[in-house]
Amino acid sequence: MADPRSAAATLEGFAAALLGPPAETAPDGVSNPFGGPAVKRFGVYRNNVAVGLKGALADIFPVTRDLVGERFFSAMAGDYIAREPPRTPVIAEYGHGFADFIATFEPAEHLFFLSDIARLERAWLDAYHAEDADPLSPDELQTLSPDGLMAAALVPHPATRLRRFDSAAVSIFLRARNGTGLRDFDPSPAETALVTRPHYDVAVLSLTDGQAVFFGKLIEGMPICEAAEAATALDPAFDLGAAFSILITSGAFTRLSAARE
Repeated sequence: MADPRSAAATLEGFAAALLGPPAETAPDGVSNPFGGPAVKRFGVYRNNVAVGLKGALADIFPVTRDLVGERFFSAMAGDYIAREPPRTPVIAEYGHGFADFIATFEPAEHLFFLSDIARLERAWLDAYHAEDADPLSPDELQTLSPDGLMAAALVPHPATRLRRFDSAAVSIFLRARNGTGLRDFDPSPAETALVTRPHYDVAVLSLTDGQAVFFGKLIEGMPICEAAEAATALDPAFDLGAAFSILITSGAFTRLSAARE
């Protein structure tokens, strides 16, 4: 019977060679039909794996790719793949650390917003694959008295994500998706994104500072009245009516978690 420790070591060596720098020999256990090391065949397979993973990252982060171009993105993705190989066979789960990697990738340091774009794209994909749930119905809110409504807390939709950025990542993302371009556009103002998917399509909304606090507190489970107070404390111009409109139309919540009359 084969030693399982030896088999595990062989697999670890194979994985390291597969995603590591090119070598002049094939890893242990990889041989040609004549019993010799299959260096060229392994090299072809290794290249195919790298191309596949780069393609997967390009599919997950299309705006990031388009902002820097194919060649730059391929080089950046190659460095990331070498440092952070996949940990699961589900390719849609790959790239959770890509935004943090970009933030430390020196050739992209002049694109200070790039890691934020990648973080938003990752949130978009996670929302897309999140569990389905029916959004909160306006009729459910109408059953409450005004005081009961303000005392109520809400259950976030499984797809709901709130992401705060140090750049205008939301505007850049939406402009790129709409084909608007970035000419004469200032990417520096900080923005917050509310990412939702109440039905089939993922939506990305830009929130004001007050709205960001309001939705952040609601997602944490705070009652509506307390979330509104926190938002107003930060932004005296906070408009609760406008925030309620987003609350209903975005599908960011699924139901009431509590209502106190």
